Amino acid sequence: MLELLQSLKISLLHTGYAKLGPEWNFDNVISPFTRLFYVTKGSATVYHNNKTYTLKQGYMYLIPSYVYNTYRCEHYHEQFYISFFEEIRTGLSIYNLRSFNYEVPIKEGDHLLFERLTKMYPKRKIVNNDPTAYLHRPQELLQYNRDNAKMNTQRYLETHGILTILLSRFIENEPAQNANITPGRLDDVLIYIAEHLNQVLEVQDLAKKYHMSTDHFSRLFLQQFNMRPLKYIQTKRIERAQLLLWTTNHSLEEIAHKIGMENFSYFSRTFKKLTGTTPGKYRKNQTISP
Repeated sequence: MLELLQSLKISLLHTGYAKLGPEWNFDNVISPFTRLFYVTKGSATVYHNNKTYTLKQGYMYLIPSYVYNTYRCEHYHEQFYISFFEEIRTGLSIYNLRSFNYEVPIKEGDHLLFERLTKMYPKRKIVNNDPTAYLHRPQELLQYNRDNAKMNTQRYLETHGILTILLSRFIENEPAQNANITPGRLDDVLIYIAEHLNQVLEVQDLAKKYHMSTDHFSRLFLQQFNMRPLKYIQTKRIERAQLLLWTTNHSLEEIAHKIGMENFSYFSRTFKKLTGTTPGKYRKNQTISP
């Protein structure tokens, strides 16, 4: 597991400081990147993972990628915000490896990390706090990716270090009880799936890889990962598609091919089933907010 953690890649998307009032009321926000808030004044609420968090001064809050969340601010609050992509070398997420707290008190000196990041990247702030003003713009994300790739060594290490330190504050000491990488006979199956999403992945073939019957493999997979293997494969393919819709100009057909779904109609139906919208509408209507 340590080897996987050492391959963690974190790419900054946005950072800034916002003063927000009742206009910060948004429902069913979902994105392929992580959001991190540090509240310096006032109060608000965020709902995700079946729990309501009261945002209060002196605390940091984490919203993982691919999680529906709702924002509410009745009066006023101020926050530093950061959004970033994270990925393990194999295409897995750090959320597969560890369980997280989503609300933690800020530690001494952490506020300086937020301030430093916003000073380093003044052009990464979100100017308009209304997400409807930020229709999905792949060119913006592509430019951020190009900018990240052009960082000099010092800037890259400092940025990655700040993001890693802040993310580490939320990690629980023990691996998640329901984490997607656990000891046992299937401890590497998720890595295999992540590395072969663009290929044909049949449950019976995975079962053969572990010298099991399809039924026994499916039962063990469900027991270990709390999800049927076919459902897991579909979910990861659609998450990969969401990321590609955000960060590339690939056509919908090209994206379907890249995630191993050659039948575009099947891809579109599965995408809508898991996200509530079609790939085309997702790309057109996706929004960004702090």
